[in-house]
Amino acid sequence: MLTFGGHLEVLRKMLFRIIAVVVVMASIIFCFKQETFAILLAPSKFDFCTFGFVEAIMHDLGMDLHFEEFHIPLISTDLSAQFMSHITVSCILGVLLASPYILFELFRFISPALYDSERRYSVLVAVIIYALFIIGILMSYFVIFPISFRFLANYQVDESIKSTITLDSYISTFATLNFMMGIVFQLPVFAFVLGRMGFIDADLLRGYRAYAFVLIMIIAAIITPPDIFTLLIVTIPIYALYELSIVVLKRWELLPSDICESEDKVE
Repeated sequence: MLTFGGHLEVLRKMLFRIIAVVVVMASIIFCFKQETFAILLAPSKFDFCTFGFVEAIMHDLGMDLHFEEFHIPLISTDLSAQFMSHITVSCILGVLLASPYILFELFRFISPALYDSERRYSVLVAVIIYALFIIGILMSYFVIFPISFRFLANYQVDESIKSTITLDSYISTFATLNFMMGIVFQLPVFAFVLGRMGFIDADLLRGYRAYAFVLIMIIAAIITPPDIFTLLIVTIPIYALYELSIVVLKRWELLPSDICESEDKVE
């Protein structure tokens, strides 16, 4: 049994290892500047893959849809803005790439205090959280951000006013929206936790399906351009998460009793 000081020493070493891995990852990304920013800036281009994919789908459905070309220049208004943006992007992506190792270290730190059943379920929950977060980021990168950027960057209150987006604004919006979608995709996990705490259950979510759908559509309408197709592209995946939350709550209704039985056996 470790003392309090022993736990602090283990924590210190763990944090040192995490920081070292993040620094290595960030340094590698920093060295690949062109490749990194080619990926980062791709959603701001008129020929981004998402637009071609949507055009192909609409063509298969017998509809003639073509996105107009647009060219929105990104500018830098501060002497050190590009260099600082390079460092910021490297650090953020460094943390993202190191996140599996970070989760591993955190689990290894807390696992000695868990029962066998808790350890098993915590691994499953951690994997699900991470997978949903990555799916949310991909959803934002390939769908929500390029569509939102296209609409907002080309929106004009008057034809005499031209949009020139700063690099800082682009990166800030890009990172914020990706992070928000990563959090939104945790809806089944939030539902599971609230269900375990007794606040909600599957029947409650079923009863509020219609209200949830309307609320999701309102949120999607706020963050997307004002057209039905884009609205549906964003609404359907988020509502699918709501339905998945119902399935999760129904599937794990007997989980509390199972865990209690397992803990009694351990004791």
